[in-house]
This record gives sequence, C-alpha cells and structure tokens, in this order.
Amino acid sequence: MAGDKAPSPMLKDGTPTSTTAADRLAQVNAHIAPNTPKRRRRKGAASDLPADYSDILGQINTLRKTAATPDPKNRGYVRQKQAGKLWVRERVEQLLDPGSFQEVGSVSGTVKWRQTGPRSEDPTDYVPSNNVQGFGRLRGRKIVFTADDFSIRAGHADGALIEKTIYMEKLAIALKLPIVKLVDGSSGGGSVTTIRSTGFSYVPPLPSFTQVVQQLNAGIPNLGAVLGPAIGLGAARVVACHFSVMAADIGSLFNAGPNVVANATFEEGLSLTDLGGPQIHCTNGTIDNLAPDEAGCFEQLRAVLSYLPDVGTKMPPTLECGDPINRVSESLRTLIPRSKNRMYNPRAIIYEVVDQDSFFEIGALWGTTAIVGLARLCGKPVGIVSLNCEVNAGALDALGSQKITRMLKFLDVFNIPLIQFVDIPGYAIGTVAERTATMRHGITLATTYYATTMPIFSVIVRRVYGVAGGVMLDCRDPRMRVAWPSGVWGSLPLEGGIEVGHSYELKEIERTQGKDKRDERYKELEDKYNRLMNPVRTANAFGVEEIIDPACTRRVCCEWVGHMYESLLPQRIMERVAGKLNPMFT
Repeated sequence: MAGDKAPSPMLKDGTPTSTTAADRLAQVNAHIAPNTPKRRRRKGAASDLPADYSDILGQINTLRKTAATPDPKNRGYVRQKQAGKLWVRERVEQLLDPGSFQEVGSVSGTVKWRQTGPRSEDPTDYVPSNNVQGFGRLRGRKIVFTADDFSIRAGHADGALIEKTIYMEKLAIALKLPIVKLVDGSSGGGSVTTIRSTGFSYVPPLPSFTQVVQQLNAGIPNLGAVLGPAIGLGAARVVACHFSVMAADIGSLFNAGPNVVANATFEEGLSLTDLGGPQIHCTNGTIDNLAPDEAGCFEQLRAVLSYLPDVGTKMPPTLECGDPINRVSESLRTLIPRSKNRMYNPRAIIYEVVDQDSFFEIGALWGTTAIVGLARLCGKPVGIVSLNCEVNAGALDALGSQKITRMLKFLDVFNIPLIQFVDIPGYAIGTVAERTATMRHGITLATTYYATTMPIFSVIVRRVYGVAGGVMLDCRDPRMRVAWPSGVWGSLPLEGGIEVGHSYELKEIERTQGKDKRDERYKELEDKYNRLMNPVRTANAFGVEEIIDPACTRRVCCEWVGHMYESLLPQRIMERVAGKLNPMFT
C-alpha cells in the first residue's frame, strides 16, 4: 500500500546490502593499526652514490680525456715527435672523414685506483692500451681500423691488449667491413719484459691470423700502412694485407731490430732504414707502394678502397663517368714503332684507354718488367696488367711473374675484371734468370691464370711469344681478345729463331760458300718470314679473332666491361653468396 515502507535491498541470501557493507568495512579496519609508526629503510652505502651514475660516467670521461691528451713530458711522445711522426690520434684524425671516428675500447689500459669511500674510487694514473681502434669513414665508406701507438712501449705486447685487436679482426668479418691497419712498432708483438710481468715464458701464439686469412679470402679489403718501424708481428700484419704502403720519410720494416741483428749476424751499426727501409722493401715486393709521407699513405689507402667492394659478395663500386666512351685516341696509331726492337712507353697506352686520371699503379718500384694496377672504364673498376718493354725488353722475370700472380688473386677475390695489354717476348732468359728461378715463378703465374675465374680481356699490342705468351692469352675459354696491326707472334722471335730452324742450312752455306753468302741467305729467310708474319694472314686463318684500329681501343674495352658488369658479374656474385665459387687470395 501507499503508506507502507519500501523493503530494503536484499542479497541473494536474503541479507540486507547496507549491513553487509558495514561489516566488510569493520573487517578491513580491524587489520589496520592506525597508530603504528612507519618503518624506515636502513640507509646503506649505495644510497650515497648518485642516481644518474655520474660517478661512473665521470671516471670514463677522465680516462678518455687522459688518453686523448698527449703528454709533452712523456718520453715516448717526445721520441715520436723527434722522429717526425704524427701521434697516433693525430693519424686517426687525418685518416678518417671529419667527425666519423667512433672508438672501441676507449678506456682499455692499465689504471691505478684510489679508494674514496666504502664503495667509491677514482683513477689516479692511467696508461692507455697502445693500440687505438674503432670505426670511421674513408670518403664516406665505413671501415674498421687499428692504429699502433709507438709512444707506449713501442707497440709491444706488454703495453697492449691483444683481445682488442682480435675483436676488431672479428668485427671486420662479422660486419663485412674493410679494415685499415696503421702499423708503427710491433703491433702487440712480444717483448722480453712480458716474461717479467707474467712470471713465465710462453710458446708464441698467433691468435689473430685465423681471422686475417678469412678476411683475405672473403674479399674483405685489408689495407695497411707502415708509419714507423714495423717489427715482427707488426711487419707480418701489414705484409699480409691485400695492399700495403710505406711512408718514405719514416717507414721501415724488419723481422728483428738492429740490436738483435747485431747479436745474430754480426752486422753492426745498421740504422732502421739500412736494415729495412723503403729502398729495400718497396723494391723487393714486400711492400706494394711508396708514399712520400704519412699524408701520402692515407691518400693511397683512400684511393685503393674506392675501387673495392666491402666484401667479395658485393659488386665493385662504380662512379659517374665524364670521359666519353667513344673517345678516339689517334696517338695510339703511331705509338708502337715499326722497328720491332725499338721501345715505347707502355703506360701511355693505359692512360689513353682508361678513364682520365683513373689509373692507380700498384708496385711501380718492384717487378718492373710488369705493370699492374687499378683503373676505371666508363666508371667501372677494372684491373690492369701490362708488360714493360722498357725493362729487360719486356721479358718476364721472376719478380714480374710474382707481381702479376699477386694481382690476379687480388682481382679474383674482389670480382674485378682484368684488361691486359700484351707485348711479351717470353720469359726472361740467361744465367740471372735461371738463378732467380724464373721458370718456377713463371709456372706459378701460369697456374694462377688458370685457377682464377675473373673475366679477362686481352689487347695484343705487339709481341706474343712462347709459353709466357700462351699463358696470358689462352687462359680463358672462349678467349676474349683483339689485336693491333702491330701484333707479331709465334713460338720464338725471328731473332734467334731463324738460326735455330735453319741451323744446318746456314752452316753448310757458310762452310761451302763463305760468310757473305750465309748472310745473304739469312736476309732472304728473314724477309720471307716477316712477310708471312703479317698479322692479317693470322686473321685470315682465324688465329686471331679481330684486328682493330688502336685509336678505337677504349670503345672496345668499355663495351666489354659494360657487359661484364651488366650480365656476368651479378651471376658471379650469386655464386659467391651460394658458396659455389670460392676464390683464394692466400
């Protein structure tokens, strides 16, 4: 009814909701002690340390600043400057693109600590590791690098952390980045003082060379510079590189220094350059190139890298080309003398054919019977091999064979096609050639031609004789080659060949009719053979595929290189990635 009270809301069990809420509130209050004092956490030593870790960051900044600031009173630093050498961090700054240096292991070294609290300490003395390493860029290309600090224990192991170097070698493989090595000292090699610090001697290890060999064969560019005395392990590290350069004013390289040599071989009073300076190692093939100074070394490292991929599973980098592909070089028509015994400048051919200012010669001071290097055709990197008729009449000697062998392996691991300008009278002959094992090194060259697989295009500019000529021109099937109208070829040059082939006839004429008649007959034979050796006759028999106008050589080479980069090199890269093709530099 209207006057009755409305019933209270009920739960399912019939209990009023207001009663239930009150009971629950009382139950919660019973568990709370309102006057219980708050417990305070005991203040420990850790609470004295800053929450933002500024103490740790401060220690790092202190150590980094110490490492980056030269001490003009330090004996090693003074010695470095007196020798006319840059300090290690000055080298890094000059080598790399501005602002690109990222150091790895920036605080590695030997530190003395002073305790300032129960859990706090500060560095009081710091000797950095004598190898600065990290990442950087060369003309925009990312690299890893190592740089020796000769001012600290001359780069010896007792001032180094070999783990740093091994780590950078592994990083180059893992990240597929080129590695640059600035060597000044022993690069972490041994010192007798290590025995004193460890308390025992040791069997010498070579822990980083496993990675070095992997890099070399994988086509990860290894570029080294000798910027002081490269000793022992330091010498080995730079010589193992794909490309090496030495500073003429400060560089030297040897297995052991003058003091050790004096005790072992009794050669006393040797200076560093007497023992292993540029005049020795830039002329015997130990080091590839010579630069006037450190800045020159850095520029050569940048130049070489510009032709190379980061790794052998990538294409070589190409550039825009402003040099017309159809450029005609009329000077090449008259470059080769009609007299086959006269010399000419073989480098003039290279300069005329390749893109302007693109030829970078490697090993100009050693193995001088051969010319090798890197260049570009229509902006694309190519290798160059040429024989040098100005040295030993172009006959290929032992060092020349070694030089070309090394270049072939270099091009193979980097997927760079080869253009070769062939004028070869054969392997060098005579007692000097035999004593220097010319045939041994010549056959090593031959096996390398046939073992490598990079594309080869040959331009026969003049002579092709003997085994050496056959090796250079018959190492690919099908052969890709053209000849100039100046080409002459055969098993032997006519000079000497006529005497061998007509020995009995000429001797009989001289015995029965006299020397004048013998000379007359020789002249008849010479004229006849010269007529028969007209290169057009060889082309008639398809013994040479095509004879071209020398002035058009650039266009022919550019068309071939363009096809290699469009069609064959991408296929080669896929085979490298799939593991079907595994070139070997070592």
